[in-house]
Amino acid sequence: MGWSISSCSTPLMLSSHPKIQCSSNCFFQTISLQGFSGFASAAPIKSKATSDCDASVIIQGSCRISCWRSFLVSKKRKQKRRTLAVASQLKVVDAVEDDEACELVNGVEVLIGGEGDYEIYAYLLKPVKNNNGTGILLLSDVFGFEDSATRDFAYRVACNGYNVLVPDLFRGDPWTKDKPKSLYEEWRARHSQERVANDIFASTNWMINEFLAAGISKKLGIIGFCFGGGRVIDILAQDQGGCFGVGVSFYGTRINTSLATNVKVPVLFIAGDNDPLCPINTLKDAEKQIEQSKVVVFEGRGHAFAHRPESPEEDEDAETAFVLMRNWLHDGLDTEP
Repeated sequence: MGWSISSCSTPLMLSSHPKIQCSSNCFFQTISLQGFSGFASAAPIKSKATSDCDASVIIQGSCRISCWRSFLVSKKRKQKRRTLAVASQLKVVDAVEDDEACELVNGVEVLIGGEGDYEIYAYLLKPVKNNNGTGILLLSDVFGFEDSATRDFAYRVACNGYNVLVPDLFRGDPWTKDKPKSLYEEWRARHSQERVANDIFASTNWMINEFLAAGISKKLGIIGFCFGGGRVIDILAQDQGGCFGVGVSFYGTRINTSLATNVKVPVLFIAGDNDPLCPINTLKDAEKQIEQSKVVVFEGRGHAFAHRPESPEEDEDAETAFVLMRNWLHDGLDTEP
């Protein structure tokens, strides 16, 4: 994997490994945007230092990162065809093409006014050259908005022309792998569905207002993984087509199918048939209730394969899932694929 840096005032020590080692004086600024159309006028309000960061967060102010190779696809990978099992018993064959036209992307952390005096942290990625003027809200898994796998995926979505906002759904308290599993339900209870939904809608309204200020009036897309994948249905059921035009749920957990009848936009469900956290029958039930929705099942795949692939085989299926998602967004939001 190759990376290049331009217009960045911070000295960086880069390697070709996905985990980029930065010098100890590499600072990332949390900034408050003074308008969506440009980051140059952003006002720094907080700094933090780090000695280890992933490629998706090597950003200060309007520092631009250029990725010339997909983080999932090798440069010389030939076109591949994958046969997918679809819940409707149909077989879908989709071509996976090389995806090497990754444009410059600006990335910043932003503060969004939330419930009461609380301000929501979020990560915003904005393509520079191929911006299609469309926004995507990306809801993370339980590991939060700062997780490298989530930011890498968001970065790649932005490379395809979308303005991607990843809000902190857990207010600085994400789940971590070192915590005992016995504490999971207690942790989850601290993040009520109502509070999370309020923060998601605050993030949605912020993004819509920023677009309106730039003279753009378009519906948004929404993507979610795991925890976030389940919340996609909650949010779309409340929204009822007001803000969002399309949704994608990757192996959503704890999906409330009773809400599905209130979803008024097409939803693509992607999951593996070896995932106990996302029962395929639940997705089928939701598919029956949501008009023009589709369930795509990857045989032999478990949880999180699409944004956390752990083998060459999962890499291929993750790439296929990305292409399906990209085409779904294109069709639902009327953008270029």
